[in-house]
Amino acid sequence: MAEPMTLEAFEEASEIVRKVTSETKLVYSEYFSEQTGNRVYFKPENMQYTGAYKVRGAYYKISTLTPEERERGLIAASAGNHAQGVAYAAKLAGAKATIVMPTTTPLMKVNRTKSYGAEVILHGDVFDEALNYAMALEEERGATFIHPFDDLTVATGQGTISMEIIKELPTVDYILVPIGGGGLCSGVSTLAKLLNPKIKVIGVEPAGAACMKESAKQGQVVELPEINTIADGTAVKRPGEHLFPYIQENVDDFITIEDTELIVAFLDMVENHKMIVENAGLLTVAALKHLNVQKKKIVSILSGGNMDVITMASIVQHGLIQRDRVFTVSVLLPDKPGELAKVSTLLAEEQANVIKLEHNQFISINRNAAVELRITIEAYGTDHKNKIVGALNAAGYRPKLVKSKGTYSD
Repeated sequence: MAEPMTLEAFEEASEIVRKVTSETKLVYSEYFSEQTGNRVYFKPENMQYTGAYKVRGAYYKISTLTPEERERGLIAASAGNHAQGVAYAAKLAGAKATIVMPTTTPLMKVNRTKSYGAEVILHGDVFDEALNYAMALEEERGATFIHPFDDLTVATGQGTISMEIIKELPTVDYILVPIGGGGLCSGVSTLAKLLNPKIKVIGVEPAGAACMKESAKQGQVVELPEINTIADGTAVKRPGEHLFPYIQENVDDFITIEDTELIVAFLDMVENHKMIVENAGLLTVAALKHLNVQKKKIVSILSGGNMDVITMASIVQHGLIQRDRVFTVSVLLPDKPGELAKVSTLLAEEQANVIKLEHNQFISINRNAAVELRITIEAYGTDHKNKIVGALNAAGYRPKLVKSKGTYSD
C-alpha cells in the first residue's frame, strides 16, 4: 500500500474503488448557473449504490487490511452513511461488521445498514457518543476499527472524487465540499491541489456544527460544547486530528449554512433536478449563493441522498411555508349565511387554492360581530401571497397571518 494522501495512493485508491462505485458523472445545473452567474455542476454521490460517497473510503481502507485484521471483525461508528459504506464493503470482503449508530439515526439508515449483513448497535444521542462507545467495543472485542473520517487511508479513498471531477472537468475553478469530521474535505482538497494548485476548495459546514471552521480559526483542533443541526451527516463536535493539517494547507475558505437554507435547497433540487439529496449533501447547494464570484466553473459535491420519508415530508412542508407557497390567514366575519361564499369567491378570483378551512364560532361572545375563519392557502410565491392578503384587506376582512406556532402577525 502506498503512503496515504500521496498522488500514488490516490491513483491506487481510484483503481480500487472503481470496482464498487457507480459512475457519478457531473450534472450541469442550468437553474443554479442562472441564479449565480457561474457554470454550476453537481457531483451526484447521492446516486451511489449505498446512497453516499462513504463506500469509497470504507472499501479502500478494508482493501488495505491484512487477512488477520479482517478476521477479527470490523467495527465502526456512524450517523448513517459510513455505516452503510462499511457494512457493504465488509460484505464484499467477507468480513463481519458491527456498527454503532446514535439512537436518533433515521430508521431507514439503520435498516439499510442491517440489510448489508452488519450488526447494528444504537447508542448515544449524537455521533460523538456513538464513536466513544464503538472505540470501547473495539478494545473489548479486539476488532479492527474503521474510523468514519479521522483516518488518512479512509480520507484517501474519499479523495478519489477529485480525480473523477478533474478528469471530467479539467478547467474547474471551485470545488465545494461538505464538512463533518473532515475526511471527505481533506481527501478532496489534497488531491485537487496535487493535480492543480489553482483550484479553490471551499469547505461547507452547518452553522450549528461548524467545528472545522472554529478549529481553523484557533489554529488547532477544538471541540464544540454542543451542536444543533438538521444536517445529521455532518453533526460532529470535533474534527479529525490527523486530517486537520491537510485541511489547513489545502482548503481555501469555509462557508457556514443555516438549517433554513438547507430546506430551500432541498426544494430547489427536487423541483429543478428531480434529485433527493440529504441535508448534509445540500450544504454545497446552499453555499452556491454565498460565493462572491462570477463566470467560474463550480462543482458542488452532493455527498449523499439517504433521507427518510418522514424527514422529507417535514422539509417539504417547511420549505413551502418558507417560500410563501403555503400560508394560513385568519379573517373575522359575521355569523350569517353567505359570508363563507363571499370569501370563497374572492379567493377564487385571486387564483388562491384553498387547502384547509377552520371555522370557529367561539372566538367572540358576540357571534354576529366575529366568527373566525382560518384558511390555509396554496400560492405561487411571495408576490401572489401579498396580492391575496391585499384583496382580503380591500374587502374589509382584516386578515391576519397565522404563524406556525399559532400566533398572529399583521
